[in-house]
Amino acid sequence: MEWPALLDEYEKLVFRMNTPRVVIDNAVCSNATLVKVDSARRHGILLEAVQVLTDLNLAIKKAYISSDGRWFMDVFHVTDQNGNKLTDESVISHIEKSLVNIHYQKSNGINGLTALELTGTDRVGLLSEVFAVLANLRCNVVEAKSWTHNGRIASLIYVKDCDSGCPIEDSQKIDTIEGLLSNVLKGDNDIRSAKTSVSMAVTHTERRLHQMMFADRDYERKPILQLRVDSPAVTVQNWTERGYSVVNIQCKDRTKLLFDVVCTLTDMDYVVFHATINTAGDRGCLEFYIKHKDGTPISSEPERQRVIQCLQAAIERRASEGVRLELCTSDRQGLLADVTRTFRENGLNVTRAEISTADERALNLFYVTDAIGNQPDPRTIESVRQKIGLSYLKVKEVPLICRKKDESEEEAVGVGGAVLLSLGSLVRRNLYNLGLIRSYS
Repeated sequence: MEWPALLDEYEKLVFRMNTPRVVIDNAVCSNATLVKVDSARRHGILLEAVQVLTDLNLAIKKAYISSDGRWFMDVFHVTDQNGNKLTDESVISHIEKSLVNIHYQKSNGINGLTALELTGTDRVGLLSEVFAVLANLRCNVVEAKSWTHNGRIASLIYVKDCDSGCPIEDSQKIDTIEGLLSNVLKGDNDIRSAKTSVSMAVTHTERRLHQMMFADRDYERKPILQLRVDSPAVTVQNWTERGYSVVNIQCKDRTKLLFDVVCTLTDMDYVVFHATINTAGDRGCLEFYIKHKDGTPISSEPERQRVIQCLQAAIERRASEGVRLELCTSDRQGLLADVTRTFRENGLNVTRAEISTADERALNLFYVTDAIGNQPDPRTIESVRQKIGLSYLKVKEVPLICRKKDESEEEAVGVGGAVLLSLGSLVRRNLYNLGLIRSYS
């Protein structure tokens, strides 16, 4: 491997010790590609490894994490979104390089743009008002993501100046943007909790959205609209003799589920020492053995309840509620303002949005409900499509994670009344799954 310039021998030794060993294997498992990572342990490295995989929209079918002492060993069973093994050598090479350099990589935030962070009370038409303000101020939205949960909204919007094509650095214009967006977010009833900030910092968008909603304490709020039918089941128990807190999660499986859970545990300053992730059909079962960064387990009932609430919120934030609409058309100034205004005028509420542009094309994804959170009337959707353009705005099915059937595949273990295994059994099982021993019986 090529060494960075000016490294002395000691630094090279440290570099070797901290560089993860990565093996990507298509031969071991019949229906998934195995990604094995062996590395020195530090806080946050599990999240970074999961992030590498989920940023490529890979589905994690199973995972085994073992991280005692100063070393951590992980195995991920991954497929593409169609449930197939990874065969593209460029993708495999990218994964390997990204995981090997995980200690030295910067976040995948977007450079050369101005980031706008918005949190406040969600309401029908809010995004329409936000994009209208930005269009009037000649701010071009290049990328954006917006989540809603329990009546709250968090948006991270990357913009540049329409005239210069550069980041917005003029302090007077930044103050104007902040002031106008703050007024929009506050509306008539959110004077205290609405927040707007402008930043040039590079960050991982989805991790930042979780942090924004966590800081907004969305997990403590009651849902304003209809209750979710399929809420995640989360339990937390202390394994006193071994000093662990054991977190069990059962919920509907979906893309980036593991990322959302690990992101929340990491940002709450918990360390995952062992974990087993299993999927069966459209269900996911996740089990984590965690401690605080100082090595202590969860110590009180209020803390236990807070962990449960925060994990439930983290899973629900990315829930795909409503009808999925995809807009693909030539990008232009004011496009988002016009499209979201049409949604608002027809009583559609945007529960989640992903905005992207490339080569002067806009590829935008919206999940919409009616004003009270129910599925919108198909006639309303068709009317909106006609106004925006039938060939541009299309209804898309929510993508499902495809699972290739495998007779030898283990079924996910239920967590109701879970019996805590002995640490020796857990470690042996994970070492077996990591391929380091022949049997754990």
